Amino acid sequence: MNREKLIMVCTCEMSGRVRGKGFPARELPGRMTKGVGWVPTNAMINAFSTIPATPFGTGGDLILVPDPTTEVTVDFADGSAGEHFFLGDLRHLDGTPWALCPRDFLRRALAALKAETGMSLLAAFEHEFTYTGVEEGPGSPYSLDAFRRQGIFAEAFIAALRAAGCEPDSFMAEYGARQYEFTVDPVAGIAAADRAVVARELARATAHRLGQRAIFAPILDPAGVGNGVHIHFSFRDAADNPTMHDPADPQGLSAMARHFIAGILHHQPALCALTAPATTSYIRLRPNRWAPTHANLETQDRGAAVRICPVMPGPNVARQFNVEYRVADGAASPYIALAAIVWAGVDGLRRGLAIPAEGPALPATLDAALDALEANVSARDWMGADHHMAYLMHKRGEAALMSGLTEAEQCARYAATY
Repeated sequence: MNREKLIMVCTCEMSGRVRGKGFPARELPGRMTKGVGWVPTNAMINAFSTIPATPFGTGGDLILVPDPTTEVTVDFADGSAGEHFFLGDLRHLDGTPWALCPRDFLRRALAALKAETGMSLLAAFEHEFTYTGVEEGPGSPYSLDAFRRQGIFAEAFIAALRAAGCEPDSFMAEYGARQYEFTVDPVAGIAAADRAVVARELARATAHRLGQRAIFAPILDPAGVGNGVHIHFSFRDAADNPTMHDPADPQGLSAMARHFIAGILHHQPALCALTAPATTSYIRLRPNRWAPTHANLETQDRGAAVRICPVMPGPNVARQFNVEYRVADGAASPYIALAAIVWAGVDGLRRGLAIPAEGPALPATLDAALDALEANVSARDWMGADHHMAYLMHKRGEAALMSGLTEAEQCARYAATY
């Protein structure tokens, strides 16, 4: 059978799904500048492949332009078509950024951090997911048995990550039924979110080739354990020196880090709508699920919204030192989630905010989180009025689709798409 190689250029928008358009590989040189055609209302396609509402109608044209630094080429050597795709930017036809481009939202946030402090952000995403290729078994959490029973998935997945330039850090069986976790090495700037998108897709690609699924839905069973995404971050100066740690501080945080985290906690109710954007996210964010329930900072406490992570003994404490944002899951676009964290942190820096002694409870529903986002004037300024309005419309339409369904039915719907 004759075959011709194809390449896809992709975006990861408000639904957290990766969408795009393919073209013959021989056209790549031209596509690097002219991209592929795209439609504004595509951004309003929700996780369930519907468009309940759109501010754009049927009009308008955009281009989706590949970023050459994001190229992924992975051959699974099983006779299947390889994975060959780019992540890209959504632009107007004149090449200027579109207001809803998720990568530009993050790019602007990182530029604001740089302008305010001279610092760059080093980040890594820690993903939990459910792998369908194993049976549930008693005694499985963190066990060698559960690690063994996933078969060749982990080895094939780690090889795919390395081939894609996402340096793998760890892979383990997690606490939940059929649940696993992986991390990749941290990287500076927008590449951290790029890696998160690529890593998720390669987990799905590996599972697909084994006849299985890697499911990143926030929670699959209302009585079970959720799948979170934990976003680790720290700061570096222009000489790549770490600047988050101060050994004189009781919690080891520099003054800049304290203001940044205070901004996150101050805006946490609104951030929930951007980082935990499914109705089932709020089933996971309940007491006794090893998930956050308040907008708080704690040292080495996995129930906190922001957790100060442990460091290993040795001379490089400052370089190891990082904090972890835990109010996120796989329904969120990594670009939007990381941008929201950075914008909130920059606001904390600009205003010199202090970390509260006791943070408020997180929103209990997606609707409540969306109300907080709508009321947050700062968030509207970060996103821009068009993005802010479209995001609210998008997610409220999604929440309306889930209205009337039981929690178990909602979990099943999200598990089928994520």
